[in-house]
Amino acid sequence: MGLRPAPLADGRAQRVAARPAAVPAPKRQERLRVVAQSAAALTSSQQLYTSVAAGKPEPLGPSRTGSGVNFALFSRHAKSVRLCLFDGEAQPLGEVDCNRTGDVWHVELADLPLSGLRYGFKVSGDGGWDTGARWAPGKVLLDPYAPLVAGRRQFGVRDAVEQFKGKEGSLFLGAYDFSASAPYDWGPEEAARRPRTALKDLVIYEVPVRCFTADGSSGLPAEQRGTFAGMAAKAPYLASLGVNAVELLPVFEWDELEFRRTRNPRDHMTNVWGYSHINFFAPMSRLGAPGAGPEAAAREFKDMVKALHAQGIQVILDVVYNHTAEADDKDPYTLCMRGVDNKTYYMIDPSQYVQLVNWSGCGNTVNANNPPVTQMIIDSLVHWVTEYHVDGFRFDLASCLCRDERGHPMAAPPLIRAISKHPLLSGVHLIAEPWDIGMYQVGSFPNWDIWAEWNGKYRDDVRRFIKGDAGMKRAFATRLAGSADLYQTNNRRPYHSINFITAHDGFSLYDMVSYNDKHNDANGEGNRDGTNDNFSWNCGAEGDTGNGGIQALRQRQMRNCMVALMLSQGTPMIVSGDEIIKSHGGNNNWYGHDTPMAHLQWPRGDADKEAMLRFCSELIAFRKSHPALGREHFLGPNDITWHEDNWSNDESRFLAFTLHHREAGDIYAAFNAHTFAVSATLPRPPQGRKWCRLVDTNLPAPKDFTPGGNAGVDPVYGIQAFSSIVLIAKPL
Repeated sequence: MGLRPAPLADGRAQRVAARPAAVPAPKRQERLRVVAQSAAALTSSQQLYTSVAAGKPEPLGPSRTGSGVNFALFSRHAKSVRLCLFDGEAQPLGEVDCNRTGDVWHVELADLPLSGLRYGFKVSGDGGWDTGARWAPGKVLLDPYAPLVAGRRQFGVRDAVEQFKGKEGSLFLGAYDFSASAPYDWGPEEAARRPRTALKDLVIYEVPVRCFTADGSSGLPAEQRGTFAGMAAKAPYLASLGVNAVELLPVFEWDELEFRRTRNPRDHMTNVWGYSHINFFAPMSRLGAPGAGPEAAAREFKDMVKALHAQGIQVILDVVYNHTAEADDKDPYTLCMRGVDNKTYYMIDPSQYVQLVNWSGCGNTVNANNPPVTQMIIDSLVHWVTEYHVDGFRFDLASCLCRDERGHPMAAPPLIRAISKHPLLSGVHLIAEPWDIGMYQVGSFPNWDIWAEWNGKYRDDVRRFIKGDAGMKRAFATRLAGSADLYQTNNRRPYHSINFITAHDGFSLYDMVSYNDKHNDANGEGNRDGTNDNFSWNCGAEGDTGNGGIQALRQRQMRNCMVALMLSQGTPMIVSGDEIIKSHGGNNNWYGHDTPMAHLQWPRGDADKEAMLRFCSELIAFRKSHPALGREHFLGPNDITWHEDNWSNDESRFLAFTLHHREAGDIYAAFNAHTFAVSATLPRPPQGRKWCRLVDTNLPAPKDFTPGGNAGVDPVYGIQAFSSIVLIAKPL
């Protein structure tokens, strides 16, 4: 067990230099004058700051001192670092040499404005390509610890501020706000009403902020569409659906126009998903009100969290610590860590020309278990919990975080252990996407008994049974019962399985029942991108059709999936739009389309969408209300009865079972994935009770879901082809 740095008041850790160097006198004490008007309304007659001091090596990033602002940057291999100051229009105001203590470069500027400025660093060092260094001494680099990031003003719209240059890309600068108006007023209601929902009780809604409200059908004013404010405005909708957690696709700063730096097959695309961070501390500024800037975006993010919390909805962030937007050695996009200290922040293999190790599939892999990088990720997570009140994290390609500096798998990765043992972070929701392009760790991710996992096996097995594949009944039963084959080890529980059938990457629910094959030609890569393992079935026609029989079958299949998901032990997750039949036109990798293909079209009187929305909300409400679902422990023989005596019959596509609960009443469920109807003899209901129909996906809306159950059913129930039923035992 190693020594841990002592925490500072803001949750970050002190870094004590192993080899402290004497602090040299500042090279320049002259007073720089403003050369351009800043966003803080500085005038050319004002002095930007009054004096330069050596500063301190901690905390990293900008911090307010008694007399000004301190800046600190970690770069072990740099030989010189200069702080560069800019106004709100990204016009240069001056540069100052930084001082070195150990591996940290720092400087303090007295009486520097407390907001409105922008800043970056110029970093240079020794060593060429063969050493793993990627110095760009003339380029202004973003501070990895910048609490705010300023770039272009509006989402997807180039402007003069970003100073775009072909191939080199855009300028992104750090920002901060220490002004008197900066402390956010969460109000007493936040502490009183902030939801504390346990993982076992969550129903998660995965949603991209941009796409959720960008469409005019959202009914929001234009300035709110596709923003944090738009998300906040829809909090009542989410509450009415019944979900109690949102899992936001990445919201750290990213460059949505990264594909447009050079001519390439994807140079028409705009990144709406955000899996391409350029900083781990700043909210995406262009998800704030158009043109309002990073300071306003941070406040609007907090407004969004506050609004969601007020509706009983927790906020989980999808975080991408496995790679950044800086790409690879063939087409680098030097913005931040690559130029600050490539050998510290990224995994490299100096034995090959393209030295960046690529376990993410995105060109680079963050060196997450290198101690300074580990601490940066911990600091980032603490920042989002303390500053922004988020309730948990889903870690994209989390297996990348389980590798050493050369990319070799680690049984007990220091980063994952540090998060698991952290006094604050161990108490929030921790969800791993337990794979990368070289490891698949579903059921075996290093977990310290607190990490949950996206259960990819659940997705695949449920899809295959519902569409009628042979030999899937046993696997389907295992997934419904909580995936004990994967998670019944040590002190893990069923809720550590995040059950999902669809997610952002892959087909939507409607497309899963409407397409046999992906249709990704709009992405520009000849339909080669996106997974081919979709386990989908188009129900008889590829894509949209006017055939009423096929349309009805698709409606049943979508409902069958939702029934399976909400009846399963474990934690369910649905993806935004599935509840209102969103289609991406068969595109299963729609990350780069800021168009109606990606944007959610709200129901607005569409009968099928409204019916599906009602069905999903009723089903979610039933799950949340019945204690036989979402159990804390794995099912025992007294908890479930399988109505099955021929498990080895691979041609059987029918499964029925009863979940027992003495107080709340039993639940009987049956799934028929045959092409023909099955007459099921129902088990005898508990004494003093009768079976009543809650769900029959073969029935038209609104009879497909009868709240509270109908008056009763006959002892033999005809379960139609590709349909499912749910019965509840009600008192006589």
